[in-house]
Amino acid sequence: MRMLHTSDWHVGRTFHGADLLAEQESVLGHLADLVREEGVDVVLVAGDVYDRAVPSAEAVRVATGALARMREAGAQIVLTPGNHDSAARLGAFGEFAAAGGLHLRTTIAELHRPVVLEDEHGPVALYGIPYLEPEVARHALGVPDARGHTGVLTEAMRRVRDDLADRRPGTRSVVLAHAFVTGGAASESERTIAVGGVEQVPGSVFDGAEYVALGHLHGPQRLAEHLRYSGSPLAYSFSEAAQHKSVWLVDLDGGGLAGVERRELPVPRRLATVRGRLAELLEDRRYDEFADCYLSATLTDRVRPVDAMRKLRERFPHAVHLDWEPEDGAATVLRYAEAVRGRSDAEIGRSFLADCRGAPPSEREHALLMAALETAGKGDPERDGDPR
Repeated sequence: MRMLHTSDWHVGRTFHGADLLAEQESVLGHLADLVREEGVDVVLVAGDVYDRAVPSAEAVRVATGALARMREAGAQIVLTPGNHDSAARLGAFGEFAAAGGLHLRTTIAELHRPVVLEDEHGPVALYGIPYLEPEVARHALGVPDARGHTGVLTEAMRRVRDDLADRRPGTRSVVLAHAFVTGGAASESERTIAVGGVEQVPGSVFDGAEYVALGHLHGPQRLAEHLRYSGSPLAYSFSEAAQHKSVWLVDLDGGGLAGVERRELPVPRRLATVRGRLAELLEDRRYDEFADCYLSATLTDRVRPVDAMRKLRERFPHAVHLDWEPEDGAATVLRYAEAVRGRSDAEIGRSFLADCRGAPPSEREHALLMAALETAGKGDPERDGDPR
């Protein structure tokens, strides 16, 4: 049996405000092509299909369209919810969907009841463990004393092993789970699942399965031969710019796990980071290669440039993030109480402008500031400020 392990689609997510639905539709379509080209029997989707519990109609269209293409390409699909999904919404009409080859494993009560598929070597039991919020899951699982993610996943896997022990000898097992397993490397784009400061679980919790398809962390990674994250199919933060997004092709034979191969995914739009003075970024031909990238720029001008993002987007239409870090260290961090104590409203306003831009206000800006303060009913804007 050949399986394709993917997760963390986050359909409907934006990237610093930029709509990603077209890119998501493209890369998920590539997964359907892989199903056909590689002879995949089962697609494993380990959580976070959507980016929010109530996805938009367009996000639903993209996700269901991708699932339909994978099914048309010949694969059964086993899907579990992650911490971004609504398990109840995702699992709606699950019994009817299973008849068409889409197996939605979304309830805690059903996590030990697998999807059982056959190949020439016999049965394969695929267990889908939905994301388990510890406070809810420990009561639903009947283990009120269970502590954190480790406690509830330990109980979930106990139920899985008990069910497997009652099945035909030689039945191979695959587990889908959405969790932060110790040893995994996080990115900036995952939502924390920490409970009481502890979100990680040991990999030993999943002992006994031929393969564990993990979701939650967005970088593809191997924790053990049978224990892997596929990562997200697209980068959702600039911390992922160097990652090679991919999926795992997993083969089972009669003895269990026969092999795992990596398949890299296309990048609809690259990510890039640049640093320098605004004029340099706008004029230097070295930056031409980034014109079509999602761009994060850090400006090093001594004075904060006015209208910098608009100017950047004239050259880099997909610039989405901007920082200012003066090369001479002019930027400072001030506490409010210290910044205003014993100072007039005008002094506070001038200081604010200087701190934000790295230079004092011009005569015209000072005149506008004074007029604004007078209009706001401040009386004499040069009087002492309120230290509160």
